[in-house]
Amino acid sequence: MRVSAWLPTAPCTPRGCVESTASWTAVPRAVLRLTALLVLVLAGVLLTPLVGRLRAAERDPLIRRWCRAVARAAGVRVRITGAAAPTGGLLVVANHISWLDIPLLAAVRPARMLAKAEVRGWPVAGAVAARGGTLFIERDRLRALPDTVGRIAAALRGGSAVVVFPEGSTWCGRAQGRFRRAVFQAALDAGAPVQPVRIHYRFAGGAASTTPAFVGDDPLLASLWRVASTRGLVAEVEVLPMPPADDHADRRVLADTAQEVLRGASRGSQPASHP
Repeated sequence: MRVSAWLPTAPCTPRGCVESTASWTAVPRAVLRLTALLVLVLAGVLLTPLVGRLRAAERDPLIRRWCRAVARAAGVRVRITGAAAPTGGLLVVANHISWLDIPLLAAVRPARMLAKAEVRGWPVAGAVAARGGTLFIERDRLRALPDTVGRIAAALRGGSAVVVFPEGSTWCGRAQGRFRRAVFQAALDAGAPVQPVRIHYRFAGGAASTTPAFVGDDPLLASLWRVASTRGLVAEVEVLPMPPADDHADRRVLADTAQEVLRGASRGSQPASHP
């Protein structure tokens, strides 16, 4: 696996970190869920041009409901606490565990995503991402970073929300990566607030779960099957307090402050430790 110049690779691996509760008895349930998920995603691809012509006040509730439906079709119950600013430029920063994070965050507030260029080639989901205005980054081209920061800042100035995962890689949920600072420069350049959001997966009984984690060389189809065949998954999305605008003088301080907000919310609710 190639290591990016500025988007690091987490130490998490499917074999070492990801639990699976799947069994042969779960196969019919998984097939039904994946079929429903495929139908919803294809509907999203087909309807994106039409929905895109609606005013934001009409469009955003439809997108939020669709994103919740995507998670529910995969067999995941969604619990969202708190609310993000409904309008205006907003840099949404979150920990990154799973492909499920994307619809979960869009259920909080529809936004443009910052994603690795490889996502564009994903079957079906790549088309949804491209049509949804995703900002793609070429991870192995460090010289492309200033242009990416500039595009994020332009989107923020234009009043869009932009979702980024500053850890730069997915983690299993037992630990978190360090926030990379570059994307926070876009918020400073645009004068946009930063909205930390914490994502946590657990079972209905309360125990934390790494089943949804999409880490290392885990194939997307394997991750989809693992989620769809598991019973009782719950996704908790917590919209946290914004760092005060006058508390950060540069992107380093802003990144560290945002990460500390997420870590503070995570203390006492994580699995024991990272292997």
